[in-house]
Amino acid sequence: MRVVIVEDDVLLREGLTLLLGNAGMTVVAAVDNTTEFLAVIADDRPDAVVTDVRLPPTFTDEGLRAASEARRLHPGLPVLVLSAYVENSYAAELLADGAGGVGYLLKERVGKVERFVEALTRVAEGGTAMDPEVISQLLVRRKPDDPLGTLTAREREVLALMAEGHNNATIAGTLVVSEGAVLKHIRNIFTKLNLPNDDGGHRRVQAVLAYLNA
Repeated sequence: MRVVIVEDDVLLREGLTLLLGNAGMTVVAAVDNTTEFLAVIADDRPDAVVTDVRLPPTFTDEGLRAASEARRLHPGLPVLVLSAYVENSYAAELLADGAGGVGYLLKERVGKVERFVEALTRVAEGGTAMDPEVISQLLVRRKPDDPLGTLTAREREVLALMAEGHNNATIAGTLVVSEGAVLKHIRNIFTKLNLPNDDGGHRRVQAVLAYLNA
């Protein structure tokens, strides 16, 4: 997997480079600003991007804005945001195209290297990896006519865990139910969201995006 890292903290940038290299990935570029980042991917799309939110020169939301621009240049480009902050507006913009391949993790809550690598791999494959705190803040934007209003409380729990990137077995263990029950809830979610009866993995991503971006 070919990865581009965008991080202004030199220790974290170098640490991520070593970490991903040890995991068998190739870091094709590790830069500290969005200008270099966009130049790197202008002609050569990587398999995934890991970016911070707050980057030079203003340290506000440059990273997310650049990630949105990168996905405009390369539709569906997998982006994993790794930040200490949640920026709702641009996080929603990343989700808006419905293409999947999006993750948003909070630095202080990444407890294990293995889980970070798994999250990046999942995002590169078109899935999602969202921190629960990011999910909570995105859901504050809910509208009164929320199309997800038909979901039961349990179905919402299942969908939230899907957004975090958990598989059916982990969801079952977390909710203390059988995998069969989880599968039934997921089928109900697909039906209520009127998702086409095609590849289950694709529908899973579409359900998550509908949940986060309604």
